[in-house]
Amino acid sequence: MQALTDALGVVNDQLWTFVAIPLLVVVSLYFTVRSKAVQLRLVPEMARTMFEPSGTAPDGKKAISSFQAFSVSAAARVGTGNVAGVAIAIALGGPGAVLWMWVMGIIAGSAAFVESTLAQLYKVRDRAGYRGGPAYYMLYGLRSRWLGAVFAVVTIFTFGFVFTSVQANSIVAAVSNSVSTATGAEAASWLAPAIGVGLVVLIGAIVLGGVRRIAHVAQTAVPFMALIYLLMGIAVVAMNIDRVPAVLADIVASAFGLREIGAAGVGTAIMMGIRRGLFSNEAGMGSAPNAGATAAVSHPVKQGLTQTFGVYFDTLVVCSITAFIILVSNPVYGEEVGASLTQNALEANLGTWSLHMLTLIIFLLAFTSALGNYYYGESNLWFLTSKPALMTAYRAVFLLMLFIGSVASLSLVWTMADVTMGVMVVLNLAAILPMGALAVRLLKDYTDQRKQGLNPVFTRDRLPGVTGVQCWDEPETADRSPDVAVAD
Repeated sequence: MQALTDALGVVNDQLWTFVAIPLLVVVSLYFTVRSKAVQLRLVPEMARTMFEPSGTAPDGKKAISSFQAFSVSAAARVGTGNVAGVAIAIALGGPGAVLWMWVMGIIAGSAAFVESTLAQLYKVRDRAGYRGGPAYYMLYGLRSRWLGAVFAVVTIFTFGFVFTSVQANSIVAAVSNSVSTATGAEAASWLAPAIGVGLVVLIGAIVLGGVRRIAHVAQTAVPFMALIYLLMGIAVVAMNIDRVPAVLADIVASAFGLREIGAAGVGTAIMMGIRRGLFSNEAGMGSAPNAGATAAVSHPVKQGLTQTFGVYFDTLVVCSITAFIILVSNPVYGEEVGASLTQNALEANLGTWSLHMLTLIIFLLAFTSALGNYYYGESNLWFLTSKPALMTAYRAVFLLMLFIGSVASLSLVWTMADVTMGVMVVLNLAAILPMGALAVRLLKDYTDQRKQGLNPVFTRDRLPGVTGVQCWDEPETADRSPDVAVAD
């Protein structure tokens, strides 16, 4: 098992160092320039568009709203990457990893905008509403079915199987740490498989209800668990407010190699910050567009903006809280301890009750992440086939991977996640780069309507010469009420 982990680690380092990270940086900067920094310029619009009402789905029921689509993607984003992933980044990359996480989150917001806007443009109708994502814009936008099929397979494997194992693994680690603290003894060997069986039963009952049930669970759970976690984090920072200036100084100094902490040089800080940050916010990876395409909105740009806000919420808010919880608590660097590093930091500041509360939060985070991961895999399987037998097989393997992740080693699970995530990033960025001009045209159409005081509405005749658009014959919502004009 260790030999496999080591071999994957070598592939992982080469893929990220020489392909994935350089491509993500170049493409994100390109989209930032082409869109005139849409990810910074239209932040107020992001908040405004998120809470617009949805229309009616083809089956006559209420369609997935922009906020529900945001919640599904947030459920996948705001997961163990925010607790365990940030902890691993700091343990191995030092405080400097946090700065690079912030920088890349802001820059990659432009890629998040483009991919989710394109997913809305090229979405397709299904019985319960809409579905779409990179596989669909590769097929209808690039006219490349084979590339869409490859991406769909990689996504099914990455989210449906590997990332699902990561979530289950993190739940077991958090619960085991909590049990050990409460009892003063090592957690029993039967605990991990028992947790795995429980996850299979609970999550299985939800995913059988389809995307609507997943969206409703995510809409309820994500704001609740995020609020509780943020309040705990703010309390820790407030208790250690005198240490915040020193922590900020450490973050900046470590990020640029002015002060090496532990064994982390500037290269390690950059690598860990970007990789763990991307695992958390998923900007440019091609995952969030699968959720973004399900929303019934009046203009594709609206969901592009909403999903960009999701990157900020994940990276600049939730990940930052985790970083400050750890850094104000004098952590020990150089050890890959995952979520327990965050748990121990909370316990040191707030008492033992906070460790157990974080265990519950991690459970909810990983639980809803697994639901989001399931939907990403299912949406891409629908791209490949509609055979009921294969859908049933997918659900069975998904639930099996939940169990396997519960009993697998931490290092193997995270290394596999890194490799498959890197492949997704490369494929998705290669697809959206030539289609970025379409997203820019849609953005101009949106801002032009906003300057006229209108609530922007899109139909496909507003993009003459563009083929492959499957929906948008009529506006998703017909409200053209005047509104406050957007700033240029």
